[in-house]
Amino acid sequence: MTPPPGWYADPHAPHLERWWDGTAWTEHRRAPEAPGPPQPAGGASGRAKAVVALTIAGVVLVAAIVTGVAVLGADDDGGGTVADPAATSSTPTASTASPAPSPTTSEPSADDPAVVVDELNGITLPLPDGWVRPQHVADDDVVMTTDGTYDCPAGVGICRHGTVFSRTVTENDEKSPEALAKQDISKATDDAYDRDALGRRLYGGIESHKTVKSGQVAVAGRAGYLVRRQVTTADGPGGYVQSLVFPSSVGSESPVLVRFVFDAGPDGPPLADMDRITEGIRSIDDADTGGGVGSSLGPAG
Repeated sequence: MTPPPGWYADPHAPHLERWWDGTAWTEHRRAPEAPGPPQPAGGASGRAKAVVALTIAGVVLVAAIVTGVAVLGADDDGGGTVADPAATSSTPTASTASPAPSPTTSEPSADDPAVVVDELNGITLPLPDGWVRPQHVADDDVVMTTDGTYDCPAGVGICRHGTVFSRTVTENDEKSPEALAKQDISKATDDAYDRDALGRRLYGGIESHKTVKSGQVAVAGRAGYLVRRQVTTADGPGGYVQSLVFPSSVGSESPVLVRFVFDAGPDGPPLADMDRITEGIRSIDDADTGGGVGSSLGPAG
């Protein structure tokens, strides 16, 4: 119920009276008037005045409670609006605090080790500067990528300057790491720079390729083998692809295949990162000990 115009106790200053114009508080205030002589009770007029007085008192009490709750709410959470008892007032007095900024999500935190863990194959891989854990990548075998994407050189699709995959070789027919690496490098080259899963030539197709490095290499304490190719594409600077195969140190010791795809050119990751990642692969059970490239098994140039 909306009380009629009149002087009522000011919700913000109870020791004063404030003029209520029937719809909103005005800025007119005054000291309360001294109470007059008691009026005789009884009759319809007396009862009507009592009802009006009780109604006004109830409205003022409710307004005071709402104001108190709003103020407490603002004090509790550092924000909120102090409510005016006249909700329809054209000039409400409001006090809104700026909300505290929400925490941002970063990956990984500064306390995390700079390694990527491949639980399935029982290895860890170092995470060089400029590389991140997979983000918005459809392929489950990706273990790290360079940070960010760019428009592919052929003008279709989105590309990344560097990607590293890790997977278990399930169809190996008891082949050696050397045979498996040599077998995989052609497929790795086509997958990286010829056609994608949708049949698009993101780099305009492959014009040529050549092997720039191959040989035995010790990885996570196991004898492995790598083959690295340099690829020339119709569009863009081309890149480098490497297939690295070594026996797992866990489970059935099935061969592990780690593929590397690095764009060439000034925007691609440094080729030295390919060696750093290869040398830094460790067994999960022996992550703090030696492994990586052994002096007696250095790859042939």
